Amino acid sequence: MQIAILVLVQVLIVIALSRIMGVGCRAIKQPLVIGEIIAGIMLGPSLLGLISPATANFLFPESTLPFLNVLSEIGLIFFMFLIGLELNPKYLKGQLNVAILTSHVSIIVPFSLGSLLALFLYPLVSNSSVSFTAFALFLGAAMSITAFPVLARIITENNLQGTKLGTLALTCAAVDDVTAWCLLALAIAVTRTNSVAGAFPTIIEALIYIAFMVTVGRWFLQKLVVHYRRKGRLSQLVLAGIYMAVVTSALITELIGIHLIFGAFLLGAVMPKHAGLVRELAEKTEDFVLIFLLPVFFAFSGLRTQIGLLDRPELWLLCGAVVAIAIIGKYAGTYVAARVSGIEKRDASALAWLMNTRGLTELIVLNIGLSYGVISPLLFTMLVIMALVTTFMTSPLLELTYPKEKIRLDLIEEQPEEVAAKPSPVYKILVPVANPMTQQSLLNLAVAIAGNLSAVIHPLSLIELEEDYFFQSTPDEAERLIRQRREELEALIETLEPPEMRKNVAPIVRIANDVARETANIAIADNASLIIVGWHRSTFSMNQLGGRVGKILNTSPVDVAVFIDNRQQKLDSLLVAHSDNIHDDLALSLALRLLINNPNRTLKILRFTKAQQETNELGYELRNMLELLPQEVRSRIEIIKPQEEADPIRTAIRESRNTDLTIAGTSPAWGIERQTLGRYTDRLSQECHSSLLITRRYSRVISHISSLVNPEQNTLLSRSNDKQ
Repeated sequence: MQIAILVLVQVLIVIALSRIMGVGCRAIKQPLVIGEIIAGIMLGPSLLGLISPATANFLFPESTLPFLNVLSEIGLIFFMFLIGLELNPKYLKGQLNVAILTSHVSIIVPFSLGSLLALFLYPLVSNSSVSFTAFALFLGAAMSITAFPVLARIITENNLQGTKLGTLALTCAAVDDVTAWCLLALAIAVTRTNSVAGAFPTIIEALIYIAFMVTVGRWFLQKLVVHYRRKGRLSQLVLAGIYMAVVTSALITELIGIHLIFGAFLLGAVMPKHAGLVRELAEKTEDFVLIFLLPVFFAFSGLRTQIGLLDRPELWLLCGAVVAIAIIGKYAGTYVAARVSGIEKRDASALAWLMNTRGLTELIVLNIGLSYGVISPLLFTMLVIMALVTTFMTSPLLELTYPKEKIRLDLIEEQPEEVAAKPSPVYKILVPVANPMTQQSLLNLAVAIAGNLSAVIHPLSLIELEEDYFFQSTPDEAERLIRQRREELEALIETLEPPEMRKNVAPIVRIANDVARETANIAIADNASLIIVGWHRSTFSMNQLGGRVGKILNTSPVDVAVFIDNRQQKLDSLLVAHSDNIHDDLALSLALRLLINNPNRTLKILRFTKAQQETNELGYELRNMLELLPQEVRSRIEIIKPQEEADPIRTAIRESRNTDLTIAGTSPAWGIERQTLGRYTDRLSQECHSSLLITRRYSRVISHISSLVNPEQNTLLSRSNDKQ
């Protein structure tokens, strides 16, 4: 009972630290797996054992390691099943000839370099009980592996899944996975029999089993698709049968003489790729495996990693050589093969960095090698460092080689032909539509502000991926989610009025891991004039301008307006709270666009000036904007000048009673100012009787009404902006 309690405490610590480190790595745009591996190392002799050996021995005594090993083995079996399940045959169809050449050269080169390195390492880090052939095979396999799950996640996060580069990388990684696992199976067979000749019976038995699973096993599993189509779901009984099949297949490959993980991977690979079946099976399986069991594997690996063994400069130099050869071999092999295949330099380099990703897959290979005694603890530690370095470097080097700005420019939807043909500048509004409850009102407001056929509106839907290995982050599933979200937005666009504006509304749907940052980046790539976003109250705060909305408001390098909808059906009466600052000037500009676009609208300008200003004096910006308007528009504007001692916020709230929409800038005058830690005071947003539009101006140069006035007025307005 005491051991059981201690193991549960260990699991509790492992999961908590893995989550903390994973979140930290995600914050610096690194894969979750990096944080989980580091968490495992921290709990082992490399950190905890170094700082407090007594604590390490108390929390992770030798007697509990076999129990952690069992949990990690179970986690690996089902994780490999998930990898096989998500290895879609469609990845093997695109550019297959190029992928086969590139992938195999990307294995042969590092494998050969690893085997040559084995000649040097074998006498230093191994002994006569391990055959050189098995040692060289394991080292070569460790050098040549690519982590398909991490690579697929990086491709999805960078929205490369629909590009030529992304498709080729997925195909190469799929071919690489199959080849590398075969090499690993050969290495295990040679290790168990201690000779290549002795491994032949194991290899033949493995080939027979693979053939059986691809034919008879696949035929039987097709019946599962028929059952799923009829029932529309997986019952617990059927799910139990699938899990039993996973364990049975794993046991068969273990009995054959390779390893448990191959049987699980094989069953997942031959499982019919019916979209609904795969999605439900993955979602039912992955949560417990990835959250509970897999961190135990990382912890078990960390307990076996002893960085303290690298206690001499020459050992660190040797470790550096291992890392360098792994990187150079994989990069050079991929790059040269890709260039020979006719791929341009930038794409070939980006592909080479993607194929250099090793991640969790590398750790699986290393643990198998260590458990069989082929890899010593010293070499295991070196190769774990290599796995961390190569995984950590992938994202920044990919960004350097294939910048996201170029990807975004390639992916931004083309403007409608009617707009593209017009010589005048296009006014663009970007509308993030995350909340289904506010999508309609946000787009209606955007259409009202846009107002004419020279303006373009981009509803923006960002699909946020929060974890590394969840099925949702696979490129195929991400594409399905993008298609689904796009169809929903297109249906919403068809409801917009007036109908002639619908052709100027083009949705943008993307994958993102940071919504605020991606929104800002897309706004830059799209040359957006304005971002209109719905209000959001974060879960643990009453601040209506908190969370992602606050980040967009604070960090976007374009003008931003936050819409707090009070369920007003009309936008006929407008109120602008104006107090002579650039944010209120933006509020007035947007109000004038609304006014010009509809002859039935009226505008009140609630004007508060500084005490030293003349009572009747209008601000420079305000006066210039009003003078450029046609008389018909100016006749619908009323300027209200309250008493100097009046409370601006209370007055604005009172005037909002008979108003459809109040517009105010993020200024202290209206109680909307940024406080400590980015929090905004929001008395006006909480007490305003009408809907509220809060504006934050980024640039003084942009004019939001220049496209709505005649050329002569446009020139004057541009000059007035330039003087500021």
